[in-house]
Amino acid sequence: MSDETKHLRARNVGANVTRSVCPYCAVGCGQLIFHKDNELISIEGDPDSPISRGRLCPKGANTYQLHTVDTRLMKVRYRRPNATEWEDLDLETAMDMVADRVWESREKSFVEKQDDQWIMQTKAIAHLGGATLDNEENYLIKKLFAGGLGMVCVSNQARI
Repeated sequence: MSDETKHLRARNVGANVTRSVCPYCAVGCGQLIFHKDNELISIEGDPDSPISRGRLCPKGANTYQLHTVDTRLMKVRYRRPNATEWEDLDLETAMDMVADRVWESREKSFVEKQDDQWIMQTKAIAHLGGATLDNEENYLIKKLFAGGLGMVCVSNQARI
């Protein structure tokens, strides 16, 4: 070995490790997130995961690039109705717009009674959850959207 190769080390040596789940599909493959000084170093398959045993599909194996690519959008992009150009919005403004539209749709479409039966529902808005949400998160989503807002259409891609 040359002096140069003797001193080579893996880029994740000395990094902190956080266990996570791949964000792409309903399988839930385990990932190890290596980070140091608030910087992402690498993402690899988790050999202790009973689901994937350290293996990742091509999309999961490229999760690092998903987060670090130079062309990744870091702002909310919005195109107003009938506009031809996109504009940048701050996150608070975008979240307020979503909340206002959900509430407006609910108010316009909410049905309290039908055929003398209390139904307390709206069919104008729906929610489709992601596959990597855990049972607790899905429980809270169901409580909020079905119980709180009266949405009838609450589903999750993990059941498909």
